[in-house]
Amino acid sequence: MFSKEELLRHYETMVKIRKFELEAKRARESEEILGNVHLYVGEEAVATGVCACLKKTDYIESTHRGHGHTIAKGADLKPMMAELYGKATGCCRGKGGSQHVADFSIGMLGANGIVGGGFGLAVGAALAARFQGSDAVAVVFFGDGASNRGTFHESANMAAAWHLPVIFVCENNGIACSTDHATGGQQAVLDISKRAVGYDMASYVVNGNDFFAVQAAMERLVKRARNGEGNRCGFLECQTHRAYGHTAIDPQVYRDPKAALARLHADDPIQNFERRCLSEGWLEQSDFDAVQARVTEMVEEARRFAVESPYPDPSELYTDIYD
Repeated sequence: MFSKEELLRHYETMVKIRKFELEAKRARESEEILGNVHLYVGEEAVATGVCACLKKTDYIESTHRGHGHTIAKGADLKPMMAELYGKATGCCRGKGGSQHVADFSIGMLGANGIVGGGFGLAVGAALAARFQGSDAVAVVFFGDGASNRGTFHESANMAAAWHLPVIFVCENNGIACSTDHATGGQQAVLDISKRAVGYDMASYVVNGNDFFAVQAAMERLVKRARNGEGNRCGFLECQTHRAYGHTAIDPQVYRDPKAALARLHADDPIQNFERRCLSEGWLEQSDFDAVQARVTEMVEEARRFAVESPYPDPSELYTDIYD
């Protein structure tokens, strides 16, 4: 059971993700920021439910759609927004942009512009934790499309063979870029969680739009990974939906954008959380309103910080570059 403070914290995390992403969408559409921005709107309960079970010393590895994971792990919105604007105060000094937000201080090893590029990094982090004698768990987020990559199978095999504390979290939003999961002809296995069976992983399939379902399943997997119960790696498939296009300016000619938004309104993870808390008597509407107002100001502060920050000095061009 969650305390009122915990419920409000998790609700705030989801609202921070939503409002940050909508502001990023606005800024990209107005060309205040440039480059690809992949929005996490509609999937907030996944990142929040997963990271609710992690400690600061645990590791996560993300995808090109990584803002939500970064926020859920505890990153500050100001350097995140500044990174999207390419400013020197960004979390990667303005050199990474949206697809490479990171914060090593909280165990967020980075978003990744390469589909399937995070698997090996998460396995490496788990292996490092073992050598260091740490109880840290590594989590890798990925989409249904990335489960078809060879890097998934290679990393899953290594994690299972070496009993590493790695949890593979598949955000199955039913569409890989512009290819429909069920009808696109690219997915041999529609029940992606079945792939975990071949690697002897504990696995769960949950409603990714239900924070409580995600958190409960993840909590079991984290306990198993941290305590070394048998094969320590695990697999969590969260069935969810992507409200907007592959990027913020995707025209979505491959699907009906209005239908995608209608699906969000019908099964919104934030509204689902509100309804559950209200029906159980855990929180009141005034609690939600206060969080909404507070987060609105936080996102606005992040926007102002980004706009007012300087661009990197040209002399910094070759710093942080490794040969």
